[in-house]
Amino acid sequence: MIETPPSFHVHLVSDSTGETLVAVARAAASQYAGISSVDHVHPLVRSARQLERVLKEIEAEPGIVLYTLVEETLIETLEARCRDLGCPCLSVLAPVFQLLRSYLGAEQANMPGAQHQLDAEYFRRIDALNYTMAHDDGQDSQGRYLAEADVILLGVSRTSKTPTSIYLANRGVKTANIPLVPDLPPPHGLETLKGPLIVGLVASPERIVAIRHNRLLGLEGDKAGRLQESNYVDPGSVASEIMASRRFCARHGWPTIDVTRRSIEETAAAIMAMLVEHRAGRTAERE
Repeated sequence: MIETPPSFHVHLVSDSTGETLVAVARAAASQYAGISSVDHVHPLVRSARQLERVLKEIEAEPGIVLYTLVEETLIETLEARCRDLGCPCLSVLAPVFQLLRSYLGAEQANMPGAQHQLDAEYFRRIDALNYTMAHDDGQDSQGRYLAEADVILLGVSRTSKTPTSIYLANRGVKTANIPLVPDLPPPHGLETLKGPLIVGLVASPERIVAIRHNRLLGLEGDKAGRLQESNYVDPGSVASEIMASRRFCARHGWPTIDVTRRSIEETAAAIMAMLVEHRAGRTAERE
């Protein structure tokens, strides 16, 4: 009989999207092995009426309460009711606000969702997303617009190119990704590009084979049959594909990242660090 791991309820109350709270809660909960959290996300809580609905849910399933509210009356109500219910309650941003206030000598604006303004940064991210979706999985096969990319990801099938590209686009990084397929040449002009950072993504053959097997399970019809009959999941062929991709990147001096045990976030963080160095190098060359 499989035992269910112990769990606890976490209520995440936000006057914005709740993304900050979710990230903080998951990062903290991940440090407690063998215990799982049941997350209740309550976004866009900006009125007493909306907060009352949240409080009823907290009362029904009590647990830890984390919040990122800035309206004082809502904060006072939430904290008072949590005290009555015996639920630990904490503002995730309060220590940061206090630090900034003491350093800057200024008061906060108390604007819900202030980080989600429709400013130039927001539209830069939208532009990056549009570019990335249009250049997913080698769609620009002629390489006509690859020079506009900030980052170009290369890799054999199932090396997490697409999700990594989308994550980077959400950070405002225009990202194209190109599959490296045996016997198919890369897009014209790729090898002479100077502006974009070009990074190869690789993984262990065992990891790629396992992911490809899972993909086959979700396919039906002729496509699944053709892939099964090919070398798509043959361990030896997959190992050769990966070795060829490593050699291709090494021949052009492009860095590679092994994503076998990396999350998308970790891979993207490594690429962002490389991009900073790449841009600095390009600036130095121009000067």
